[in-house]
Amino acid sequence: MRKHQMNPSTKDQIEGTLHDLKGNLKTKAGKVTNDPNLKAEGQDEQFAGKVQKKVGQIEKVLEK
Repeated sequence: MRKHQMNPSTKDQIEGTLHDLKGNLKTKAGKVTNDPNLKAEGQDEQFAGKVQKKVGQIEKVLEK
């Protein structure tokens, strides 16, 4: 049975989306618990996720 390998661009987009969602949850949890460190960590992770998604989109365009 042959494994189907995911394109790096698709992998970056998926991982970026996961980081974005995880960061969003951390940001909200930081707001609810009044924890500025958790909120900042969430915002950083959200930003990193958005950047990673954009990198995946650019890679996908360059693959063609």
